[in-house]
Amino acid sequence: MSLVRFKRRRPFGNLIQSDFFDLDNFFDHRFWDDDFIRGRFWTGKTVEPALNIKETDDNFEIELAAPGFSKKDFEVTIDNGYLNISGEKSISEEEKDENYTRREFSYNAFQRSLQLPESVREEEITAHYEDGILSFELAKKEEAKKQKPKVIEID
Repeated sequence: MSLVRFKRRRPFGNLIQSDFFDLDNFFDHRFWDDDFIRGRFWTGKTVEPALNIKETDDNFEIELAAPGFSKKDFEVTIDNGYLNISGEKSISEEEKDENYTRREFSYNAFQRSLQLPESVREEEITAHYEDGILSFELAKKEEAKKQKPKVIEID
């Protein structure tokens, strides 16, 4: 007895050469990956909020857009050189009447982790939340601050 190599057939023979039409592997690689299943397609929510980072001479400034949250909804930690920011908010509302019951709920959560540069003083990081923007100020170490150029006099 000899082994014969199995050949998969394409639905239209060799007329279509694109991998897009390889139906044997189509759902394995195109749609059903973990990011698609857990991502914004199903939840309708953005997984990570928008983030702006600005470097000045003395510090770094970070702004994270998180409208609808309050200060108590956030948890901010520093662990092994990472600034971890997470937020979680749930709302539940119920209205009962003689003929009906109306229930509405929503849940929104996110998590961001940023690796801190070695030039940041972790003990001097401050945070502020106002008008849907979570702001951080990360102070630089003295040796990392931009020094003014030294002017050399010419004789």
